[in-house]
Amino acid sequence: MKTTFLAALCVASATTVTAAGAPVPYPDGYRGWYHVKSMLIEEGHPLYGAFGGVHHIYANDKALQGYRSTVFPDGSVIVFDLLDVDDADNAVTEGPRKVLAVMQKDADAYAATGGWGFEGFGGGDPRNRVVGDDAAAACFGCHEPQQHQDFTFSRLRD
Repeated sequence: MKTTFLAALCVASATTVTAAGAPVPYPDGYRGWYHVKSMLIEEGHPLYGAFGGVHHIYANDKALQGYRSTVFPDGSVIVFDLLDVDDADNAVTEGPRKVLAVMQKDADAYAATGGWGFEGFGGGDPRNRVVGDDAAAACFGCHEPQQHQDFTFSRLRD
């Protein structure tokens, strides 16, 4: 599972930067944070193989400040909760959790990756780290083109 997931995360990555810093912690209580958005990637989308399913994006209070200003302060944490899809009886619902991906802002600790630390927890299990020392290749390579938005993809909606 770890190898398959890392390969999937490298979809658009060719970066060879080495990430430094402490491991990104599991975001206890993230479901009580601000819900930024939800999304569904279905079969046929170019990222379906890596990210197909239901996505929920959550932000802690500091990350919410960043979404409002486009500059995320240290201490910002963004969670990308990716779930499989159950599609039956003309209803699309959440299936099992595939991964809980986390971005944590600390400009000093993660200077090599735009000030962000990255981690993925397979199946949402805090003990199942699927990114580890491969954050530069597995995550930052895709986020790097988003430098104009402090390396993030999602935005707040009205």
